[in-house]
Amino acid sequence: MPGPAAVAPGPVAATATQDATEALPDAPVPPAMAEAIEDFGNVLTLERGRSDHTLAGYESDLRQCAAWLAAHRGARDWRDVTAAQAMDWLYSLGGDRFAVSSLARKLSALRGFARHLVREEIRTDDFTALLQGPKRVRRVPGTLTGAEIGRLLAAPQGGDPFALRDRALLELFYSSGLRVSELAGIALQQVDLENGFLRVFGKGAKERVVPVGGRAVEALRVYLAAGRPAFVKGRTGSALFLSERGDPLSRKTLWVIVQKYAARAGIERGVKPHQLRHSFASHLLGGGADLRSIQEMLGHANLATTQIYTAVEDKRLVEQHAKFHPRNRE
Repeated sequence: MPGPAAVAPGPVAATATQDATEALPDAPVPPAMAEAIEDFGNVLTLERGRSDHTLAGYESDLRQCAAWLAAHRGARDWRDVTAAQAMDWLYSLGGDRFAVSSLARKLSALRGFARHLVREEIRTDDFTALLQGPKRVRRVPGTLTGAEIGRLLAAPQGGDPFALRDRALLELFYSSGLRVSELAGIALQQVDLENGFLRVFGKGAKERVVPVGGRAVEALRVYLAAGRPAFVKGRTGSALFLSERGDPLSRKTLWVIVQKYAARAGIERGVKPHQLRHSFASHLLGGGADLRSIQEMLGHANLATTQIYTAVEDKRLVEQHAKFHPRNRE
């Protein structure tokens, strides 16, 4: 039996892009709607362990939606919002202003919030149940070659504390395939150099054990002995990687460090921190590791997320065939 049809843009939705522009995140939000968003944020933080970054994104999207609904559809309470009005808001975000991934994230935030309203008995129905978002085309992640990785990891030269820190940081990043937020948040007590692993608390505060390669272990030993003590200040906590002020390294600083050494290594194309994570997974797959193991190390909840790396390997095989097979040469 076919499922329920998605809500189609009717006459109201058709005019949404004509009579409305995107409401700014700081536009007025009715008090009742703002209070419900705040309650949802508390649930995400206290019960589900979502990160501050995720929470800020969800709250921004929901406040944007509430402000638009108030300004253009007269909404004052989430109890009165209809599926058609929610679709109007999504249509108002169309055009080239937002990437498909951004639109999908906004819809995901609204769907999660709508389910929250039902659980809290604020509404009896999920007004987003029939909404359809834009189709996302899964892009093959950008990766670095083995040679580029080698040059990148060798880029921090010298024995000063900064070089020792950055060498250990890059080695661990590539060795364990951590997310940038996970790397920034690693504490001393999560690292077991004797047994070569670390405990990571990823999305949703889910714990996983990740192996640490021999070179990363050695780089970390040197950093802990001769590098980290130079950064420690009176207020310093247990963060593994420290800034010059003795604070945990921020995501922004990690970004700067990766780009600095990528340029020093002569890698001309832009290099982003998450490409080390992608390279970790792609190189493991190319070396014969099974997808399930890679899924566990990356902390993916769904194997389908990990399977995107097979596209990287398939692309490499096609390129190798085109380059070396005798029937492909001139």
